[in-house]
Amino acid sequence: MPPTFWTIAVPSFLLMVRSAVLMDVDKKVQLCSFRRENSKDLTNSKLNRIPSNLPDDTEYLDVSENNISSIVREDLYRLPRLCFLKITHCGLRFISPDAFFSNSELKVLNISYNPLTVIPYMPLPQLRILDLSANAYENYRLPAFFSNLTYLTTFAIGSTKVTSVEIGDLAPLRNTSLKRFTFGSGTKIQKYEAGSFSQIRSLEEVSLRVTFCDKFDIFKTMLMDLDQTHTRKIRLIKLFPDQCTITSDPFESLEKLHVLSNLTIVDTLINSSVMVKLLQNIWKSSFEELEFLNITYNEDTPYGFQFPSQNHTLSLRAIVFNGVNHYQYRYPTVNMSMDLISQLTYLKFSGTGMNILPCNLISVIPSLQILDLSNNLLDDTGFWWYLCSYESVFPALRQLSLSNNRFSDLAYISKRTHEMKALMSLDLSFNSIQIRAPCSWPSHLTELNLSHNNLGNTVFQYLSPHFQKIDLSKTGISFISQDVLSQFPSLTHLILSFNNIQLIPSDLHAPALRTLYIDQNAITSIDQTVLEGLSSLQILKASNNPFVCDCDNFWFLTMLNKTLLPDWPLDYTCSSPPSLAGKYLDTYKPVKLSCLPGLQAAVALPVIIAITAALGIIFYVCDGVWYTKMLWVWIRVKQQSTKQTDKSTNSTFHYNAFISYSQHDCTWVDSELVPTLESAGLNICIHERDFVPGRWIVDNIISCVESSYKTIFILSKHFVQSEWCNYELFFAQHRAISLNDDSLVFILLEPIPSDSLPKKFLRLRTLLKQKTYLEWPKDETKKKVFWSSLRSILQTADKSMVLKEIAFDIAENALLLNAQT
Repeated sequence: MPPTFWTIAVPSFLLMVRSAVLMDVDKKVQLCSFRRENSKDLTNSKLNRIPSNLPDDTEYLDVSENNISSIVREDLYRLPRLCFLKITHCGLRFISPDAFFSNSELKVLNISYNPLTVIPYMPLPQLRILDLSANAYENYRLPAFFSNLTYLTTFAIGSTKVTSVEIGDLAPLRNTSLKRFTFGSGTKIQKYEAGSFSQIRSLEEVSLRVTFCDKFDIFKTMLMDLDQTHTRKIRLIKLFPDQCTITSDPFESLEKLHVLSNLTIVDTLINSSVMVKLLQNIWKSSFEELEFLNITYNEDTPYGFQFPSQNHTLSLRAIVFNGVNHYQYRYPTVNMSMDLISQLTYLKFSGTGMNILPCNLISVIPSLQILDLSNNLLDDTGFWWYLCSYESVFPALRQLSLSNNRFSDLAYISKRTHEMKALMSLDLSFNSIQIRAPCSWPSHLTELNLSHNNLGNTVFQYLSPHFQKIDLSKTGISFISQDVLSQFPSLTHLILSFNNIQLIPSDLHAPALRTLYIDQNAITSIDQTVLEGLSSLQILKASNNPFVCDCDNFWFLTMLNKTLLPDWPLDYTCSSPPSLAGKYLDTYKPVKLSCLPGLQAAVALPVIIAITAALGIIFYVCDGVWYTKMLWVWIRVKQQSTKQTDKSTNSTFHYNAFISYSQHDCTWVDSELVPTLESAGLNICIHERDFVPGRWIVDNIISCVESSYKTIFILSKHFVQSEWCNYELFFAQHRAISLNDDSLVFILLEPIPSDSLPKKFLRLRTLLKQKTYLEWPKDETKKKVFWSSLRSILQTADKSMVLKEIAFDIAENALLLNAQT
């Protein structure tokens, strides 16, 4: 009759296997620490050889489930950084002796499940993990180079053809530091030479993939050999074939073992009669832990499992049933006094199909500290069954796992936990938990796991302030308020993975928090203020979030102590901007100056001060103060007066000339210039006489300049040193430019070297070069020509009369000159 399994056990076992595989992969990843861009997963890619175009920096390579029949040196010599290589289920038949000569960094090699007939030569000094199981070797004799694999810690070997083991086969492993050893491929061993296993003295864990239905003396010899090593844990995989009738006692040697303390039976069909024999020997032995993983239980006796009372003191402290498939489609019959297991501290029934907790199990194990009932069919009333009556409920229980069941009412559960006076940790993950009423948690319960229950943002309101560890992974949380952690003053561990949290609020206050998981959320940046209230934080897991690679994450990338991040940098990538999407965060290097406003101000301030100082010096050297004053006055004049735009509009001048001179030259002006010009009928304006008293000096200057036909500048060394003369020259020049006329007259009273002119008189230098100026002569005969020229310039009468007068004066002066000569 074909076996009929409880359907609950199959997916449970698959989940268990998947978890184990993932954990094993994680260990390899940690061992090699490769990045995604340096890994190549080419499984099931229809390859017939290892591709030749792989990047030179490839560290992880998996080419399993292809059709690669051979490996030669040309296949791997381009990969000197290779750390992990897996070639399984490929039909691999040949590996050349020089295939791994260029791969000295290889630490993990898996070439299991191939038809290899010879163990290949592997000069790999860094090798840690090697799997050669499920091949077709003719024997188990290891080559001598194995003695050079001094770092090898995990080794698996097995062949479907070998049925014997000789002591020399495993001799090269004596010099290694081998800790974990897997032997066999599920075949029957017909011959085993004593001492073959005992020569590997460093072993800690052994897995035997060998099958026995008879000749249990070989099995007993193997166990005795392993007991001579440091091995404390032994796993027996597929120990009995499915169709096997066992009449003898295969476990009678257990009571003679002294070092082995943990026995695990995996993937094996066990009859109830054999189970009784196993437990009877366990009770007589020094074994402390007994595990059954994915076993198939068959009741081969009509009365089921009948376990008689024992007179021996039990050393067993832990019993695990993880994945029990029932051969018969009915509840098993178990007749066993619970007093026999009253000394247990750890009990696990996972994946067994249990839907009601036996009443006598609740109170008869007073020493039980850990109870794992995960992956079953229990619900609220199935665990706290109303038909049970008891005086105490697990008086010593500290940890209770009800994960992967059918519990639903959180308020009801919180109330019943008060009955367990020592309970500290409760796991309710992967259930159908709902919040229907306020919760009442006992103060001694400090750890709660509610992960993978759809609870929402309000879940924090129903938790106890005494909680120290809370797991709310994948509970539908999308928002965390700023004061949420202040409700839990003793909180040390908080797990919020796999939610939809977009923002971690600033100034979270949880001074006791040591571990915070916020990975697998929707967080784009983490600010420094987030951790300011987490003074005790030691572990921060924030991987697999859609980080934005910009200045918002400058502190996280450059200043955060990365020792807080256990998974940095492998799982931290950019999601935006598009140019950086998929890149690792540690490859993004933000510019410090562009991301820190304080630093920008600190750098900009000295630069601004320096530039200002430089401009100030230039401003001072180039008489900027004077030009500024002139500009201000010019603007003021523009606001107070109307420009005269066209000289030809019948303008009326009050004066023929306004004279600008230095006070030091007033003697010449008063005795020579003014009397001479006014005697010729010209109206002259001078400041000492014609400025309006009480009026602003600048207004007087502007008024006189604009009311005069010409402006005469008496140039001397004193003129260029006078500030008021500078003003008068500025406004007269501005008037001349605005009217497009020639109203400026320069009289050089004494020679002025050009290099003696201040920089603010650069325009004067140009004017003296472009315009003709009158020079006061020392010779008396030339003074008449000087006065004639000056009068002609200042007169506004008919130009023909001016020319005649000038000609007459020149002729007269010429006659005087001839007479003298």
